[in-house]
Amino acid sequence: MDFIDKVRIFVTGGDGGDGCLSFHREKFIEFGGPDGGDGGRGGDIWLEASPRLTTLLELARNPHIRGARGSHGKGKAKTGEAGGDAVVFVPAGTMVFKDGALLADLAQPGQRVLAAAGGRGGRGNLSFKSRRLTAPRLRERGEPGQDATLTLELKLLADVGLVGLPNAGKSSLLARVSNARPRIADYPFTTLVPNLGVVAHKAASFVAADIPGLIEGAHAGKGLGVDFLRHIERTRVLVHVVDPSGYGGQDAWAGLKQIAAELKAFSPALAAKPRLIAVNKMDLPGAREACARLRARSRGRCFAISAATGLGVPALLDRVIEELSRRSPRIAGASGPAPARVKLDAGFRLRVLGGGRFELEGRFVRRAAAMLDASLPEAVERFQSALKRIGVDRALKRAGIREGDLVRCGEFEFEWSDASRRLPRLRRDRRTRIGVGKK
Repeated sequence: MDFIDKVRIFVTGGDGGDGCLSFHREKFIEFGGPDGGDGGRGGDIWLEASPRLTTLLELARNPHIRGARGSHGKGKAKTGEAGGDAVVFVPAGTMVFKDGALLADLAQPGQRVLAAAGGRGGRGNLSFKSRRLTAPRLRERGEPGQDATLTLELKLLADVGLVGLPNAGKSSLLARVSNARPRIADYPFTTLVPNLGVVAHKAASFVAADIPGLIEGAHAGKGLGVDFLRHIERTRVLVHVVDPSGYGGQDAWAGLKQIAAELKAFSPALAAKPRLIAVNKMDLPGAREACARLRARSRGRCFAISAATGLGVPALLDRVIEELSRRSPRIAGASGPAPARVKLDAGFRLRVLGGGRFELEGRFVRRAAAMLDASLPEAVERFQSALKRIGVDRALKRAGIREGDLVRCGEFEFEWSDASRRLPRLRRDRRTRIGVGKK
């Protein structure tokens, strides 16, 4: 199975159901009155962390997610059924970004975040009945669901991260201490994706992650490091696996300093994590002498092991468990940008397009236009009154609007007029012209 740790998805909440325009008709009841029910609410889209998943492969294959639409209202005051919510499961440790800002960090199983809200159901004519308006002939269309483009970035949840230069024996060590079976071969870059394994030792257990081999410049994108270094940001302890014979013509100590520099360049917090040195391949000639030189410089943090034979591995695991016991498994402190502050959207914004054309933007006016049934004169009149109530007419006058200029609002265009009680001029296409003026 392919390992996918970063995807972009497109989510759209379900549209609300349309309200119903209906009047009660029954024999011997002369004035039955309005009885049109409201439409049902559209379904929400939720993202939920699941411990059963380890990759974002399914979302990479199906990036478009849409919520269920609410049912339309019916006569006899029947409210439409709400659309069912859609829950999309993602691996635990997934970070959700919207417009470059961190929306949520789903670090623990069961955590969820609302990705896109469903639209409100449109009101039927029964909801508009009042003492002054006893027989309303208007209704609302369902509100469109919210849509968003989200970036999901997976950071594996592991207690211990195995790092080092290529072909140092990280995968062999993981296979020795856990039931994981990563790919192992005698050439560099055998590991192309991170591997997870559960390690059980002396009544304690922890999760270890094997990261593909790092090379110089990994923090800047060379090799495979930049793609997978983020997977060890949540770890509490790092185990640096070292080949005593060195790599790429440099000795083991130079390689040790190189990896430390790459970790610091990628993230200072990552470099500050406790790091143990495991000198591997002690079953090979000359390994003991190289290990003695490293131990003299590493101040007691160096362990001589052999992943092939198991030599020295129990002592290394003892020290790993000791280091983990000193640090609480606090997952929520993952690095990343702070959540964006929520800003209240103004009722409308006016853009002057030139040539006698203006455009209204903003959540309120977009929602009002989307829910407008332009085939009903009373609904059009109510829409005009709503725009006037929030100050659209005053803003247009200050912008220099003149008789006959066009104002676009959502999918509609209306023509400005100061004529009193001017009736709307409707067209069947979606670019309906609505005459608006003083009353």
